[in-house]
Formats: sequence, structure tokens, C-alpha cells
Amino acid sequence: MKKPFVVIGGATACGKTDVGVLLAEKINGEIISADSMQVYRYMDIGTAKPTKQEMKNIKHYLIDEIEPDEEYNVMIFQKKAKQYMEEIWNKGKIPILVGGTGFYINAIVYDALFEETEQDNTFRNEMYQFAEQNGAEALYQKLKEVDPVYAQTLHANNVKRVVRALEYHHFTGQLFSEYNAEQKQKPSPYNTAMIILTMERQKLYDRIEKRIDKMIQQGLLEEVEMLLKKGYTKDLVSMQAIGYKELIPYFSQQITLEQAVYDLKKNTRHFAKRQLTWFKRQTEGVWIDITDQNLGQATEKIIRYLKEIKVIGE
Repeated sequence: MKKPFVVIGGATACGKTDVGVLLAEKINGEIISADSMQVYRYMDIGTAKPTKQEMKNIKHYLIDEIEPDEEYNVMIFQKKAKQYMEEIWNKGKIPILVGGTGFYINAIVYDALFEETEQDNTFRNEMYQFAEQNGAEALYQKLKEVDPVYAQTLHANNVKRVVRALEYHHFTGQLFSEYNAEQKQKPSPYNTAMIILTMERQKLYDRIEKRIDKMIQQGLLEEVEMLLKKGYTKDLVSMQAIGYKELIPYFSQQITLEQAVYDLKKNTRHFAKRQLTWFKRQTEGVWIDITDQNLGQATEKIIRYLKEIKVIGE
């Protein structure tokens, strides 16, 4: 019999954390973060990491587990997340995967096999060098020529993922979009309920603006400055996250604070839009619009759905 497993995905700032915690309280669950940035220590405000208060004594995994200069990728995430899922099931609880990094979510739901192409880093390094010399957009054009379908799901600035797709094609001769499609044909090894939260676009954008204003009040600038003082440079994958890369130029006096905050709000809105597009194209699940619902109502709707598909009992 397949083990029960719940996923809560959706765009940034749409309420995933609160719904995840509420649901965990009601169905005896524990939460695994499917956020590619909340795993880093010291990066609390900019990643909207849940506080101890917000966690409400629900155990969370893959939050605050590695240093900002340690490597973290989908293969490391998948390995750790699967270990934690087993731990949670062994306690008689239900693992709830919560986050907005869709690529990570699919890696678990479809138990994707990742071919290790790291025996030879030459090609990868060449691509990073190309991006450095010619810009992220020029590298992205390479991917558009090779695999336009997969390129549509990425932003040009996501150099790491662009390089990974080019590298995969270079070593295997296969398109990364085809690989993704193949993995999705595999049935999930779990009794999975995939929930995608959404809301009216303008309301989501308003929430993003307010959340960023609150982050600044809570000390986001001080957090970025502290990371820079610790020696974490702008070239690190962690420091290229939205919330950090926009503010770093302010500290080197390249832009004003007003411009940095403007860029942060704009990039976060664009990121949310790409997340929603990604979930529409790449996942199969139940969409719950929480525009006019409070989080309690949304959670009750999810519980009814979980009972319907027998992920939990009556």
C-alpha cells in the first residue's frame, strides 16, 4: 500500500506556510520545506523563513540546515527529503512538502532519476565562463536554440538551471524537457495529494509589496550586510536569491536604496508569475483559490479533498 504524502505548492506570498502548519496540526503531519533558499542558515528575512511562532511546534525539515556557501541542488534535496519522509512515516505521521520550488517538488512526487553528469566539470565551467563574459541572456539564447520548450519554463537569470539543462543535453544527447516529460509519466510511488494555492493576481502582487515593506522594517538590509561581512559573496548561488541580489548593489553604492527596493518588488512579482506558470504547465493537482477564503476555510477544503482521495481516513 502506498504511503500518504501531501504537497502544498504555489507562488511566493500566497499563504503556503500558514496553510501547511494548519494542515499539519489537523492531520498529524510534519513539514518538509521545498524551498531552495530556506535551507540556508542566516538567511531568514529575505527567504521569508517561518519563525518559531509561525511553526507552532510543528517539526520542520530542510530549514536552516546548511551554510550559504555549501552546495545545494535538486539531487541533494531529493536525497534528504526522502530520508525525512521515512522518518516522518516511522513516527506514524504524514509528510507535508511545502514550497514554491516546483522543480524540487516534482523530483519527489515523480521520484525522478537524476543522471550524475558531474564526472567532467569542463563543460559546466565553460558555460559559467560564457555567461560571465557574455551575460546570462546570451547563455539563455543557447538553451532556447537547443531546448525551447524547457527554456520557456525558466528565467534567463537562472544561470544554474540553464547550465544544468545545457549540460544534460551535452552529456546525454537528450533534451531536458523530454527528460522531464518522461519522469512525469511515471506514477508517483506515494499516495500523493498535490495542492496548488492561488489567488487573484492583483491581490497576490499587493501581498508581495506589503511583505517586502515588512521585510525592510524587520531588518532585511541588516541581514544582507551581515552576510556580506561574513564573507558570503554575490557570486554564491545563495546570494543570487531574490531578496539578496537586489540589495547587494546598494552596499557597493551602485544604486540607491529606493532603486534596490523597487527592483526587489518587481523581481518578486515576476518570480510569482513564473511560479504560477510553472505549476500550470508542469504539475497535476488540485488548485485552491484563496482570494476570498481565510486560511482556515482553505485548510478545511484541503482536508475534505484528502478524505475523498483516501490520503487520510474519515
